[in-house]
Amino acid sequence: MNTVTVDKLAFKKKLSKIERFTIKDFLYNWVGRPIDGIDDFLPLEYSEYVFAKMEAIQEKAYIINGNEHFRYATLTEDNQMVIGFLDFNNELKHRVLSLGEVVKKGYNRKDEN
Repeated sequence: MNTVTVDKLAFKKKLSKIERFTIKDFLYNWVGRPIDGIDDFLPLEYSEYVFAKMEAIQEKAYIINGNEHFRYATLTEDNQMVIGFLDFNNELKHRVLSLGEVVKKGYNRKDEN
């Protein structure tokens, strides 16, 4: 995943139901296909505040890379998958996922290292 500044990204203002499902399906695979499903493990809400995204419910923190808090996943106008997270300084960062990371079957966050 590449970390980029938000000024380099143009997020979609609305996500279709298919796009929302695709993001949830990707995240389900990304977190290791939990038996209980993504909604119990990483509950998400669709939001169009500022831009469209599938946002993590804040009562349930999901940690990535040991010290980063997952906040949301979304798509750019160019249909790139983007993960928003808070780093160890609580600064919002974004990572653009490569096409290979998005389509890879069984993608798991452990594969990042």
